[in-house]
Amino acid sequence: MVYDTRIMKADGEAVAEAARLLKSGEVVAIPTETVYGLAANAFDENAVGRIFQAKGRPQDNPLIVHISRLEMLYDLAAEIPDYALKCAEVFWSGPLTMIFPKTDKVPYVTSGGLDTVGVRFPASAAARAIIDACGFPLAAPSANLSGSPSPTSAMHVYDDLKGRIPCIIDGGSCAVGVESTVIAFEEDGVRLLRPGFISAEELEDVVGKVYIDKGVTSQLPENIKAASPGMKYKHYSPKADITIFRGSADEYREYAKTLGKDLWCMVFDDGDMNGLDLPHICYGKTSEEQAKLLFDTLRELDKRGAKKVLARCPDTNGVGLAVYNRLLRAAAFRVVGNDE
Repeated sequence: MVYDTRIMKADGEAVAEAARLLKSGEVVAIPTETVYGLAANAFDENAVGRIFQAKGRPQDNPLIVHISRLEMLYDLAAEIPDYALKCAEVFWSGPLTMIFPKTDKVPYVTSGGLDTVGVRFPASAAARAIIDACGFPLAAPSANLSGSPSPTSAMHVYDDLKGRIPCIIDGGSCAVGVESTVIAFEEDGVRLLRPGFISAEELEDVVGKVYIDKGVTSQLPENIKAASPGMKYKHYSPKADITIFRGSADEYREYAKTLGKDLWCMVFDDGDMNGLDLPHICYGKTSEEQAKLLFDTLRELDKRGAKKVLARCPDTNGVGLAVYNRLLRAAAFRVVGNDE
């Protein structure tokens, strides 16, 4: 089916229309503070199936379920550890997804065939209003074509999904810019499966011990089931071939000179380009700026026709780990330069 895709500003009328469509089994793109999500009734197998169809998403890639009230968690999670309640008290509403053993109410199409489900309580008032108006939780992966950079504006969604979905609720630019932090629970702490705006350091302050899963910075084998979205498949990727360079600005410039005039440089700021006569695009000086600008930058590289990109490696502390994680997947794990 081909839709006449509408963009509606996130007001009361838009919330009511989104709820009407979602109750009828349709999918709707909704704003959150992280990225735009492609939402459907998490309990409706057919509706969730439309998410996969619209995105072209692999069926074994699990979806995150969004709630608007803490009590909704009990319909989704069969067990809720004490650590989860501590994290909920500190970080919800906000960009944190927690993985629980799922109840029978959650269909396997939503959980990617797993016996667990990821749950998030978004900070976005528009997202919560839509969930409240529906009366059921919403499964909502990023509202983009599978593998392409995640959308941080309504127009990003429209560019990817025009004709594939009936409606996009426009809540403006996303405040965070990268998807939520995803954690699972261990006996003595939590395991970080996907880094996000809530950092490992912040989690340590609440739960004490944080294990960084090897899938955060390494490619999982094809025969391993991904416990979290964004772990297994090549993600967030523009059409250009991206390589990450680890090293100083001087080392970056020297290496860039060896790659030819068709190279685009993806740098922190204009100062990184001193003496280097190549097209470039800046994606932020701080980790927070980079998180907000990364996906927009990757889409802008496509618009400018970039074919080959050399990206300066972000810091891997705090929110920087989330930026590095996304950039690694956009680059298909191509990294050169220093290992330090």
